[in-house]
Amino acid sequence: MIIIQNGQLVSPQGLTKADLAIEDGRIAAIAEHIEPGENDTVQDAEGCYVFPGFIDGHTHLDMDSGVTVTADDFTTGTRAAVCGGTTTLVDFATQDKGDTLMHALEAWHKKAQGKSSCNYAFHMAITDWNEAVKAEIPQMFEQGVTSFKAYMAYDALKVNDAELLDILKTLKPYGGILGVHCENGLLVNALQAEQKAQGHFSPAAHPVSRPPEVEAEAINRLCYLGKLADMPVHVVHLSSALGLAEIRNARAQGVTVYAETCPQYLTLDETRYKAPGFEGAKYVMSPPLRSAADVQALREAVAAGEIDTIATDHCSYNFKGQKELGLCDFTKIPNGGPGLEHRPMVVYTSMVQTGELNITEFCRLLAEGPAKLFGMYPQKGVLAVGSDADITIWDPKAKTVITAARQQQNVDYTPYEGFAVTGMPKAVFVGGVLAAEYGQPTGKVVGTYVKR
Repeated sequence: MIIIQNGQLVSPQGLTKADLAIEDGRIAAIAEHIEPGENDTVQDAEGCYVFPGFIDGHTHLDMDSGVTVTADDFTTGTRAAVCGGTTTLVDFATQDKGDTLMHALEAWHKKAQGKSSCNYAFHMAITDWNEAVKAEIPQMFEQGVTSFKAYMAYDALKVNDAELLDILKTLKPYGGILGVHCENGLLVNALQAEQKAQGHFSPAAHPVSRPPEVEAEAINRLCYLGKLADMPVHVVHLSSALGLAEIRNARAQGVTVYAETCPQYLTLDETRYKAPGFEGAKYVMSPPLRSAADVQALREAVAAGEIDTIATDHCSYNFKGQKELGLCDFTKIPNGGPGLEHRPMVVYTSMVQTGELNITEFCRLLAEGPAKLFGMYPQKGVLAVGSDADITIWDPKAKTVITAARQQQNVDYTPYEGFAVTGMPKAVFVGGVLAAEYGQPTGKVVGTYVKR
């Protein structure tokens, strides 16, 4: 057995000073004191928090955009994840237009199997909705896929409102959840064309072509579709105060709206697009970074318990050679940024250390919340006897500085370059196996598929 001693066990309900024993990949015992036997290994967590392993509910690994493939695959992405304290991620298996959901799922299993340092599950992104695809939905649930994704933007991915409504109604008998990329795609296309017609081709044109109104309008539509279908809806990567206002409005009308935001929208703002030269391309993601006022509004919403999960939308492209595809045209810059490795440290330092967020809410946002929303609880997301031994021991006093040179992510930059952090994972266990210590991988590749 492995016995974690002297730590503070964290749950959204509070802190408990206790020991915890791991055996056969599960939590075998929790008690005030567990005496180790001669063959047991002791992990001292004195002065540390012991969390259920963090879950990142929004990643894009080994994803082909049609022009280029993300810099991180499941080998490098999951290694980076465990080094930051994340023990499970949910990636997007994405249907190609004209293809089946089952084929997409099989393709993503091949990408991940045998390569993953952390556990993995899949959302199914539906890009082509018809009767044949509709008939595949029961099969998805049989395969352990209980969450789905739809896009309201990107011509190659988006579905229309009538299709969205039908998807929601189809998922209803199964209790599945639909996460939606909320931006009005037609407006984005028009605003991008307008920027180019005015001779604006630099990264600074990106946020102008995707203003908060474009997000808020789409969130409004999604929420009314949820109301029509009598189904919960899930807004992914919420970035703006206007979008937040639409969520509040829908909730006031009785619609169940789950909201996810990301560390970049809590810490970075749109001034990054005015960086010299082409540097602003590093922050070209959709939705874009917003104003300082938007950042503050989202931080207050997180602190007030209005946000359900914090994920990364990790979608990494190298600055050299990949982001540079849009050197002469901002619409050709691959959209996305890296963040999988640094999410817990960035949120802990910028919000828990400052006193804006308490440690129990941090646990809810990064572990219990995503586990419950995506059908993994109580197998994951909680420290309880019988639950999986996915555990992150957090040293609140450890200090480091985030740099691209030292990161595990397979990408040549980080949006958090030079960010000084206080608090990092001392030890990370995946299924009871030590996968990382103080930001360094142990080399164990033990991640398995989470059938939800």
